[in-house]
Amino acid sequence: MNKKSFILSLVIIFFIALGLGIILGSIFYGVGVETKSVFNPFVSLGAPLKYQTLFEEVYSAIKTQYIVPSVDDDTLYYGALEGMVNGLEDPYSVFLKPDLAKMFEEDISGNFEGVGMEIGIKNNQLTVIAPLPGTPAERAGLRTGDEIYAIDGEATAGLSIDMATLLIRGKKGTPVTLTIWREGWETLKDIEIIRDTIKIQSVKWEKKTPTIAYLRIVHFSENTLEEFEEAVEALNPASLKGIILDLRNNPGGYLDTAVDIAGWWVEENKEEIVVSSKNNIHQIQSYKTKSRGNFANLKTVVLINNGSASGAEILAGALQDWGKATLVGETTFGKGSVQVLIPMADGSALKLTAAYWYTPKDRSIEKMGIEPDIKIEFTEEDYLKEKDPQLEKAMEILEGAI
Repeated sequence: MNKKSFILSLVIIFFIALGLGIILGSIFYGVGVETKSVFNPFVSLGAPLKYQTLFEEVYSAIKTQYIVPSVDDDTLYYGALEGMVNGLEDPYSVFLKPDLAKMFEEDISGNFEGVGMEIGIKNNQLTVIAPLPGTPAERAGLRTGDEIYAIDGEATAGLSIDMATLLIRGKKGTPVTLTIWREGWETLKDIEIIRDTIKIQSVKWEKKTPTIAYLRIVHFSENTLEEFEEAVEALNPASLKGIILDLRNNPGGYLDTAVDIAGWWVEENKEEIVVSSKNNIHQIQSYKTKSRGNFANLKTVVLINNGSASGAEILAGALQDWGKATLVGETTFGKGSVQVLIPMADGSALKLTAAYWYTPKDRSIEKMGIEPDIKIEFTEEDYLKEKDPQLEKAMEILEGAI
């Protein structure tokens, strides 16, 4: 089946969005909201009377006339709340039922069973942001930018990121088949992936030369700062003259970690704004970091691509605005929205987009992404020959400056 005919077949299918996400961007924890033990959720929200009445009428009709008499209130409650949030048409805002809220917590901790990739919505299509290194997704050959048209035969048209995540995840050892289209392909292809336990070392490092260090941050997990500090100590910054910071295919993670790591490029005894958020009433909240000093005076090249998202974009944008790094590669993903996670008394949660990110020079990240100073794209030949022209350019820049 070609791509065009497959897309046409998707039109008739409609999915109701459910909850859950994979480490998608920076998450904040809001104040807990106590739910009331009455059926109509609109009363306490100050919703217009006509909607309260309409809700009660629909509920009453279902309870008295629906062919299946055993529909319980939880099903109706949660369905109504999911539908309300789905009405925002925002792929990053979702109501999480208790079981899904628990799974979400497990995901951002960095340990879960699945295929090991980040997904998002790009040009209204479910897309691979980044396959994480050493995971089933990477071993199966998935790449940043691959478009996902079906999961185990279920079309993804209209499917939320969170529902797609739920379908892709599963027990270790079980298969999942993704129907993929990649730029340059004439037809869709099915790729089977065997799920596994995903445990990711988030920082990798090596010395390229005695004076040039390479640091790769895979994602910003709860352990990344500690791993980064250990890498810095092992690299012995006093011996270095240049740093390559590789943020390619880094889908984000914990904001605080990205902000703290930026401190290694802040001058001694100084404090800098790393990123600011602006909400719907234009309130600005700035996130600052203090000097850690080790890399502030070293020539730095940051590698980015369209799999660099959220926290990776925040760190790259800050270093670019401060004039502390040259960015090499491709325009980043453009995940510049802030989600708050509001826990509910029954264990459910609301993940809600509440603000947008801006760099220190007030550049919006959302949809625009971060542009590299030097644009270098991977070609199909580069993939086949396992060449890395972006890394080669970084080495050329640093060796020429030292």
